[in-house]
Amino acid sequence: MLVDCDNTSPEVLEHALQEVAQFGRVVLRRGYGNHATLTNRWQEALVRLAFTPCLQYQYAAGKNTADIALALDAIEAMFDGRADTFCLVTSDSDFAYLCRKLRERGATVYIVGEEKTPVALRNASDQFFAWQRPATQPVLNDLTGLKHAPPPASTVKRRPKTLISAVALLAGGTEDGWVGLGALGQYLKRTDPAFSAKVYGHPTLSDMVRTYPDLVMTQKPGTGFWVSLRTRSEPTPVGEPGSSH
Repeated sequence: MLVDCDNTSPEVLEHALQEVAQFGRVVLRRGYGNHATLTNRWQEALVRLAFTPCLQYQYAAGKNTADIALALDAIEAMFDGRADTFCLVTSDSDFAYLCRKLRERGATVYIVGEEKTPVALRNASDQFFAWQRPATQPVLNDLTGLKHAPPPASTVKRRPKTLISAVALLAGGTEDGWVGLGALGQYLKRTDPAFSAKVYGHPTLSDMVRTYPDLVMTQKPGTGFWVSLRTRSEPTPVGEPGSSH
């Protein structure tokens, strides 16, 4: 995990480690930044989470010394055979080319960045994980005068048409017109590295599929869930969106 400390906040570290833990053990942990960044805001977080600070002295304003060091260390780690999976913690689109070069050489690249992360960087990765900065401004209660954090915003459940298009494409190429839920999820990740059912307000992809009146899902013993387009002659089950009952 290589962190662009000049571009993000220390609060992102624990979130990033939680996201990538599902893919394996993080053995190389480094944080890159200038002297002021690493010795002030980042020092406590880097030490606590066992990151090696890669401090870069910048003798002229506007120099990308830390960015260059991060890119060189990533390439070196790949060619030395020390790593074949990388997680870059940044929202800087300048790293899009590095991501493309790593993937061209067979490496897997994950990005953890803020919602503002440009599409060019998101699509240069195998998977993008969005991180939202924690609220820092307390809210004053008019009645008690006590300060409290604002309540979390409710997530609206949405149904993007891209999911129907994906099922039509994948299931259309099969003999029986069905596509596995796992294969569908992998395809959606490949076309949009930032795709997640939770982004659209659904706990899981299976829950998301169930909200589509034009899709039908079934569970086959030993093979998991399968998804297909609902035919016109096939009635919508009672209780599902689009049901007339």
